[in-house]
Amino acid sequence: MKYNDYQKYLKIWIDILTPKQLLFSEPIVEKLRAKHDVLCTSREYEEVSKLSKIRKFELDFIGKHGGSNKKSKLKASINRIEKLLTKVEKFSPDLTISFCSPDAARISFGLGIKHIAFCDSPHASAVMKLTLPLIQKLLIPSIIPKKEFSKFGIQKKDIITYKAIDAAVTIKRKINEKIKLPFKKNEKKNILIRLEEDQASYALKSKKIIPIIKKILETFEEENIVILSRYTVQIKKFEKEFDKRIKIIKMSYDGKYLLKNTDVFIGSGGTMTAESALLGIPTISYNAVPNIVENYLVKKKLIKRETNPDKVCNYMKKIFKESNKKNTNRAKKIISEMEDPVQKLIKIIKE
Repeated sequence: MKYNDYQKYLKIWIDILTPKQLLFSEPIVEKLRAKHDVLCTSREYEEVSKLSKIRKFELDFIGKHGGSNKKSKLKASINRIEKLLTKVEKFSPDLTISFCSPDAARISFGLGIKHIAFCDSPHASAVMKLTLPLIQKLLIPSIIPKKEFSKFGIQKKDIITYKAIDAAVTIKRKINEKIKLPFKKNEKKNILIRLEEDQASYALKSKKIIPIIKKILETFEEENIVILSRYTVQIKKFEKEFDKRIKIIKMSYDGKYLLKNTDVFIGSGGTMTAESALLGIPTISYNAVPNIVENYLVKKKLIKRETNPDKVCNYMKKIFKESNKKNTNRAKKIISEMEDPVQKLIKIIKE
């Protein structure tokens, strides 16, 4: 096959495992499907399946999330790889794109398929060890040093940087503003609290958020307070802890839509925290999973990092008294200086 012919048509497999990966994939899939055949797979994971319906994003769900237990993660991966192998062999892709999916890395390596991955989470060391030695190219935000990834087995020459953070891509999505919100329609402030990811291999299961929520409830009991959980077990735990005094919901919404109707967001330091910051929403991080992207946004003064419950509430009081225009303008300026990582991916595929 000649080079020019090769560019006209490719079969590309994209493995999508988290809500953030789904949102990041949207512009990628839109651009690639204009010229190529694209297969998008995922696993049964409630937040992804709900978001795919909200976003009308077509996914083939194969296998399931392994939960928090190491052995259950291993079994789920073995089972998923076996089922995926049948699907992928039938599709016969020329290229794999993932966000450091261990299953995609193993299958692509075994079948001799070139594999390009994105990643902004070197703190997920178990995933890095399982994927990076097996992929051909890795795209990362330029704020993260290449050595943070090369120590896991990929050469620095195979790491390509882009001047942006991933949230700058995901917040560009269009949203449906006709969906009913969990906030009440009144003059009260909307306070949104995102619980941490506690089933990932890197999760530290910190206990920072419970005392923070208790203090917020004590200080702002007249406001609209909503806790955004990840798992049913979290809902049960927090309902028991707070005796249903706070509204606790699962992620049944597009996060951007929730954030645009939020007066202050308290997050664990992950994807929604970064999105909130770049949308110019007053954002507090309780830093459950310390990472380089969160640290960057703290330095840019788009995020206030705080774990002391009294200081969190004092900062919130300040937020509610002041105009947010300065913060919004700062976020817009930072986004305007970022490039589109999807264009970097297209360039690599052409090369």
